[in-house]
Amino acid sequence: MKQIEAIIRLSKFEEVKQALHEIDIDFFSYWDTTGVGNEIHRAERIYRGATIDTSEIPRRLLTIIIRDKNLRKTVDCILNTANTGEVGDGRIFVTSVEESWKIRNKTNGEDTLMGDHEIQEEKFIH
Repeated sequence: MKQIEAIIRLSKFEEVKQALHEIDIDFFSYWDTTGVGNEIHRAERIYRGATIDTSEIPRRLLTIIIRDKNLRKTVDCILNTANTGEVGDGRIFVTSVEESWKIRNKTNGEDTLMGDHEIQEEKFIH
């Protein structure tokens, strides 16, 4: 299993989410996050009396755990959908997941990534 962490623009999140659903990646977690990039135009701006530091960039962090066989299609999906060609499009990190457990029924391994109906279908096919 692999864990994908993708940091993307907030403005691309809905598009990426829809594209992931289209390739059957239906479960992932996400958080709003802020990062500091290496953009050249760092500055403080004043908006309605408040100072805003434009070097801090709001982003969304997606965490997706997938089977190894789904790695390439998932990464390609994010790369193609989140890309604007501009500085600040984000990053993707992939790490290995050694174990996983489903708390409700205490299953482990890749079965934790499937819904119960998918497990039944796989057992029926084999």
